[in-house]
Amino acid sequence: MNKEQVKGVAKIVAGKVQEETGNLIGSAEQVVRGVTRQVAGKAQKGRGDVKQIIKDFNEDHPK
Repeated sequence: MNKEQVKGVAKIVAGKVQEETGNLIGSAEQVVRGVTRQVAGKAQKGRGDVKQIIKDFNEDHPK
């Protein structure tokens, strides 16, 4: 895993915790913030996935 993937997964986990905390305390605002953080984390992980695919391709197909 590259740094983007790790940061993305961390945001996803933090967002899930925030969402569940919001559910437990009855805070719709915290639920929305948690879901938003999860979406941002998924996007960041996706960027990391693309970077990893490109890196792997370049290693397998040197110029």
